[in-house]
Amino acid sequence: MSTLPHCPICQSSYTYEDRGLFVCPECGHEWSGEVSEEAGGLVVKDANGNILQDGDAVTVIKDLKVKGASGSIKQGTKVKNIRLVEGDHNIDCKVDGFGPMKLKSEFVKKL
Repeated sequence: MSTLPHCPICQSSYTYEDRGLFVCPECGHEWSGEVSEEAGGLVVKDANGNILQDGDAVTVIKDLKVKGASGSIKQGTKVKNIRLVEGDHNIDCKVDGFGPMKLKSEFVKKL
């Protein structure tokens, strides 16, 4: 039987694996077991050039139109617990009032 890592946020030993991510049921933190940034893998920068990491909180820096929605994501909207992914839209997140979506890192800044 394999041993799972403790949560890096609250040090809980009750972590479990779900779809390639480790999840902490106590604090809700999700993280990948891979160390991609240190291995020269995926490096994502915000509009100011700051390096983003999984779990960071960001702010939208301009109004973004959303296809299929009646409104837009307003400037200053805070997005917590982002996930970095490969591709053109390299931030995977949940935006309050819109649900899950992908954003481009050039339209956000790190908090």
